[in-house]
Amino acid sequence: MIVRNIKENKGGFFMADEDGEEAGRMTYTFAGKEKLIIDHTEVNPDFKGMGVGKLMLMNLVDYAREAKIKVIPLCPFAKSVFSKEDIIKDVLYV
Repeated sequence: MIVRNIKENKGGFFMADEDGEEAGRMTYTFAGKEKLIIDHTEVNPDFKGMGVGKLMLMNLVDYAREAKIKVIPLCPFAKSVFSKEDIIKDVLYV
């Protein structure tokens, strides 16, 4: 599965792709230059239970680390993962 970061004007999305089919999408919006907000996570029903959401989130966390920005997880899925995974809390905006 391939995950790409598609950047747009004031945000973007991470898209998971499996053999040309969109498996999921995680949208984000920039909140200034040092923070981004995860707005929404959606997984194609054909890919439910396969870890697609977490894969996109981990790619977003890697991006945040490289860009030295913090993450505000407003999306319930992302918020839930951040509450359970200590290894990604370094990018969490508090």
